[in-house]
Amino acid sequence: MTRAMGAAMRRVHVGNALSAFGLGFTVPYLYVYVAQVRDLGAVTAGLVLAVFAVAALVVLPFAGRAIVRRGPLPVLLAALVTAAIGALSLGLAGSATAVLLSAAALGAGQAVMQPALATVIVDCSTAETRSRAFATQFFLQNLGLGVGGLIGGHLVDTTHASSFTLLFSIEAAMFLLLVVIMATLRMPWATSGDGAPARSAGGSWRQLLRNRAMVQLCVLGFVLFFACYGQFESGLSAYGVEAAGISPSALGTALAANTAVIVVAQFVVLRFVERRRRSRVIAAVGLIWAVAWGVAGYAGLGDGSQAMATAAFVSTYALFGLGEAMLSPTVAPLVADLAPAGMAGQYNSAFALVKQLALAVGPVVGGPMGASLHLPYVVTFLLFSLGISVLAVGLGRRLTPVQDQPSLEGSRVVARGGVPAESLAA
Repeated sequence: MTRAMGAAMRRVHVGNALSAFGLGFTVPYLYVYVAQVRDLGAVTAGLVLAVFAVAALVVLPFAGRAIVRRGPLPVLLAALVTAAIGALSLGLAGSATAVLLSAAALGAGQAVMQPALATVIVDCSTAETRSRAFATQFFLQNLGLGVGGLIGGHLVDTTHASSFTLLFSIEAAMFLLLVVIMATLRMPWATSGDGAPARSAGGSWRQLLRNRAMVQLCVLGFVLFFACYGQFESGLSAYGVEAAGISPSALGTALAANTAVIVVAQFVVLRFVERRRRSRVIAAVGLIWAVAWGVAGYAGLGDGSQAMATAAFVSTYALFGLGEAMLSPTVAPLVADLAPAGMAGQYNSAFALVKQLALAVGPVVGGPMGASLHLPYVVTFLLFSLGISVLAVGLGRRLTPVQDQPSLEGSRVVARGGVPAESLAA
């Protein structure tokens, strides 16, 4: 990695941490704010959460083409400004219409930020440093969200709407601070040709769909997000309360355990996965999550004491955190390495779209099951986790050796984010 790339990456990580810190102020309290503080009811609060998902699904298909044509930095800046406007408006909104429009702006901005920022990270890294760069991003995101949520919890007062206005204002300020940091960023390709992706508008969804390895990775990604992230705050929490008798405070402890494992284990895990085949790492995550669902089954369906059930439920979230720490330096770099030159933005946007679909469908399926169909719920998602392992092994057969394990060689294919012609036609 050149000195310019290292300097750019440090600024990206600082900005990423600040934006996650801002999000942490509001994410845990959004439902309470809309339903109780603004007194708009549970239906409107539910619609706000749905609007986030819908806004993401609407804008992401266009975000990839914009990143390819304009570059990731202008798209990222536009997304940040949109998110800042949405956050500030949400803190000031007093009617259902204003709340929903503000949520749409915030959701759209956040959604586009993901692939744009991922593409910036790709452009500021090489094949050898990319896994560590994405692991650092994930670490800082979770640390920022945790610290922001902790501080926000001490500032919020459900009897005063002004306290929530303060939280949303801080979130907007963090987005605008990231705008300043990114606007002054000197991207490495502007001064050096090393590892810089070509900027081309010739990419298309059709070209992406011809890449069988990428299509298979998207299917795998959908199952990953559906079976884990899509259950955290819906099906799994409902299952814990209804089947295992978990108290709200214990549920908070479980979520804290998930974040703690990621923060503590991220770089220890990174050393383990950096020199191993990516497909095998993902397959191992599927097995770990299968064990997590088995432990969840014991928590809700076993004959142990309430203390043992609570400990098992917290352990479930901790095991999910271990799997997440293994995925962060694995999946996102693989998306970049499968993309032909100049197409990283399109590929990142496509994968982000798959993620949003899974996060939208996951709660719809898992919520009712977790609340009432306890045994089928656990068995279903245990099987989905085993399916992750099967899909990962199959994906490994479509990857070139250096795509599956970049440490084997300083390959130009990997460093430039390209993919051999035979992978496109496979």
